[in-house]
Amino acid sequence: MFRLSVRLAFLACALGLPASTAAAADDIDTARGEYLVTIGGCSDCHTPGYFFGKPDTSRFLGGSDVGFEIPGQGVFVGRNITPDKETGIGGWTREQIVTALQSGQRPDGRILAPIMPWHAFAQLTEEDVTSIAAFLQSLKPVTNQVPGPFKPGDKVSTFMFRILPPGETAASAPN
Repeated sequence: MFRLSVRLAFLACALGLPASTAAAADDIDTARGEYLVTIGGCSDCHTPGYFFGKPDTSRFLGGSDVGFEIPGQGVFVGRNITPDKETGIGGWTREQIVTALQSGQRPDGRILAPIMPWHAFAQLTEEDVTSIAAFLQSLKPVTNQVPGPFKPGDKVSTFMFRILPPGETAASAPN
C-alpha cells in the first residue's frame, strides 16, 4: 500500500496532475492505518476511560488513565499517541513511529514499555506500519500528559492493573 501511494504521488507529480491525486493516495494509507489501529485495539490502552467502560472519544488515543504494574519493573500508563507536540508524538517523524512499532525503540533511544506489544507489530508489513504512522499523524492533537512511568516503589497517581506471577496474593479490599 505504501509503495502504491508513493508511486501514485510520483506519477501525479510527473504528469502534472493536481496534488489531490497524491492526497488521495495518502488518504488510502490513512484509512488503512485507521483500520489497523482499530483491529489492533490501540484505543484500549491509549484512550482515557476505556478501561472504565466509557472511552472518552474526544481524547481518542490521547493517553490512558490506567497503568499496568509489572513486577520489578514499575507501572506503565498508555502514552498519548496523538500528534500533540508537547504531550504526544507530534515531534516524531513517520519513520520514527515506524521504528518504534517495529523495534520498540523510541526516538530518544529508550525502549517502549514492556506492556506495549511492539513484537506483534514488528510482524506487520512495512506498508501496514507506515499506514498506522500516517493515521496517527492525521489525528487531532490531544493535549494530555499521562503520569509515569513509575519505578518500583514509587507512589502511583493513577489507577493500575497489577500483573502478578503465579502464587502471589491478590490485593485485599480497601477498608
